[in-house]
Amino acid sequence: MSLEGWDVRIGNKYKLGKKIGAGSFGEIYVGSNILNGEDVAVKLESVRATHPQLEYEARVYKTLAGGVGIPFARWYGKEGEHNVLVMDLLGPSIEDLFNFCKRRFSLKTVLLLADQLLSRVEYVHSKGFIHRDIKPDNFLMGVGKRGNQVNMIDFGLAKRYRDPRTNTHIPYRENKNLTGTPRYASVNTHLGIEQSRRDDLESLGYILIYFCRGILPWQGIRARTKKEKYDKIMEKKMTTTADVLCRGLNQEFAIYLNYVRSLRFDDKPDYSYLRKLFRDLFVREGYQYDYVFDWTLKKMQEKKMVDAQQQQQQQELSRQQPSRQTAGLPQHHSSSHAHPHHAMRHTTAIPATTTHQQAAAAAAQMKQELYFPQYGMGTGKSILI
Repeated sequence: MSLEGWDVRIGNKYKLGKKIGAGSFGEIYVGSNILNGEDVAVKLESVRATHPQLEYEARVYKTLAGGVGIPFARWYGKEGEHNVLVMDLLGPSIEDLFNFCKRRFSLKTVLLLADQLLSRVEYVHSKGFIHRDIKPDNFLMGVGKRGNQVNMIDFGLAKRYRDPRTNTHIPYRENKNLTGTPRYASVNTHLGIEQSRRDDLESLGYILIYFCRGILPWQGIRARTKKEKYDKIMEKKMTTTADVLCRGLNQEFAIYLNYVRSLRFDDKPDYSYLRKLFRDLFVREGYQYDYVFDWTLKKMQEKKMVDAQQQQQQQELSRQQPSRQTAGLPQHHSSSHAHPHHAMRHTTAIPATTTHQQAAAAAAQMKQELYFPQYGMGTGKSILI
């Protein structure tokens, strides 16, 4: 049962608002701090869940606390029939933004993302964990002043690859069930081999290629059963070399994939080498680290169109006013209902010809509109979960 619209209180500190997501784990809501009104994300899981993971995820967040791009877990506990995790509220996922940009990113945006994605994965690994479900849906942009920051989420499947007491690496094992998302899973994960750091990085490589191409060769495979589909995906991955997969792309993508696929089970990846690979390409292409992503430009272009339409409507109203006065009609002032797009919040106007500096400056001022999710707080019946 959805709790949206009920007056739900959590830990005597947070109030539940609008539902913004759901999955096999449970539901996600927007919430607010009762004392200061600050917005938060609230993740709910039934206490009767077959495979509960929220308490474990809360412990992982506690271990990772303080890392750049790791959301802060503010509260965990049980309320009635639910396990509840209260966290920082973030913006849209990179998958959402990929769809917003018509499922293709420019090389610049891919490289800007690659730099941050590698840093997030490296940090998680430095804390002794592997994520095991690296995919675009599990990376969210920040909000407000941190609107350009990539955040890593969803650690329910994360696993320690080192014993926290002895620091020894977990042993190599086979015959493991596939954990994660088949589209981005490494070849070794498909083969049933225990995952390690190399597998997170291979999944990240598939994400970058997906962003460049818009699709991966093993997407859309049809099969009668889930096992048959997974087997077909594995076969396609195993028979598609890095050079074939990256054909038409800059050579750095194939170099990256060949490197991570060559790592042994307990090897420590050279994260700096991989970051430098893409940073050098970024510089050679003449790009600037201004954090003007494809979605930033698209949003600015849409804003320019709306501004132009509003200006045109205001001019038409101004021309009509003299004739109304002559006819003895009352004057009507321009209102925010003149065009449906007036419902958008006011942002910095973007000039018709946008220079690089103007784009960067406008992007900085538009962060709140670009990333902050729109929602209405639920009201109604009172219930305690």
